[in-house]
Amino acid sequence: MRIAEVLCAPARTGFFTDDQTAIRAGARHDGFTYAGEPVTPGFRAVRQAGQALSVMLLTDDGQVAHGDCAAVQYAGVGGRDPLFDADAAAETVERHVAPLLRGAELTGFRDLAAAVDGLLVDGRPLHTAVRYGVTQAVLDAVARARRTTMAEVVRDEYGIDWDIAPVPMFVQTGDERYAGVDKMVLKEAAVLPHGLINNMETKLGARGEIFAEYVGWVRDRILALRTRDDYAPMLYFDVYGTVGEAFALDVEAVADYLVALGQVASPFRLTLEQVLDAGGRDAQVKLYGRLRQALRERGSDVRIAVDEWCNSLADIELFVAERAADVIHVKTPDLGGVNNVVEALLLVRRAGLAAYCGGTCNETDRSAQVTTHIAMACGAAQILAKPGMGVDEGMMVVGNEMARVNALLRTRR
Repeated sequence: MRIAEVLCAPARTGFFTDDQTAIRAGARHDGFTYAGEPVTPGFRAVRQAGQALSVMLLTDDGQVAHGDCAAVQYAGVGGRDPLFDADAAAETVERHVAPLLRGAELTGFRDLAAAVDGLLVDGRPLHTAVRYGVTQAVLDAVARARRTTMAEVVRDEYGIDWDIAPVPMFVQTGDERYAGVDKMVLKEAAVLPHGLINNMETKLGARGEIFAEYVGWVRDRILALRTRDDYAPMLYFDVYGTVGEAFALDVEAVADYLVALGQVASPFRLTLEQVLDAGGRDAQVKLYGRLRQALRERGSDVRIAVDEWCNSLADIELFVAERAADVIHVKTPDLGGVNNVVEALLLVRRAGLAAYCGGTCNETDRSAQVTTHIAMACGAAQILAKPGMGVDEGMMVVGNEMARVNALLRTRR
């Protein structure tokens, strides 16, 4: 089976794209949007509608495989590619990617995905979002050629020797930090609530007191609403570097604060993402390594997760080699080709660290479905319920795809 044609169509993402730098600098909510001027290049406003591009591969036997190009909510910061422009991406796909794919035989995923991911235009790689969406479509096309699931393609081509199985879902509240938690507990999310702690003054507190109160509220809400005693979700919060900001990057002071937070979260275990932002990859590795060691010296089981400055497969390899985090957020759109997502998840898992198959609220239903197959095949420790910030939608898209894949594979076994 071969690819006969490549088509593009504009698509909608499940959320918005935000200027993180402007928000951290104090841009305040104005209804659903933000007041103030954008700071990060490419933004016309602090919050604006996300863009996506659906890429369809028409095969010579009449089938249609597809994937969606999408980028993260916070583009252009932390070493990431600039804001994604779907119109420019469509032109790139039509001029440079389509000639590569037309006529290609669908005998395997890895080589064809690597060719797309490694394509250079004027000496530069394609935008990560373009590589992300096109390789999703390639994976789907190969699965269609083999009459199998995408998860099985990944398992077979990467020599995975464990069973493909459902993965715990991590669900995020967005700014609905209270009503969202109620939804998560009622639906028994395995990991919650993210919390969107992205401003020190309004959401963390000068010494972390606002956030500590919220952690305690989440703990109490779970205990009050759960209907069975053995429901014990992981508490996982993304603090966007605000803890490091509050404590002036003093690793020992940050460690003391995290130990206290772990006690507040008890009896539930606590994970914190992006505790501090050192401003660059190498500095981030160094500070995170010191913080992880400081927590272990204090006998704390609080885990730290890395996100910003850990964007590419090479970045992830470095964080794993230095064991500079307990949880590695494999932020799927940031890695470009989904072949890199597979490599990253397997690397982290085999190193004995927690491989989080994440992403962003600003993705699409299709990118969520494809990465669900990948997370299941790679035995990820958790997967983000995406897209969107409404709790229900992401749990539906990812949870239903996992259920379908699991049912198919159980029948085949």
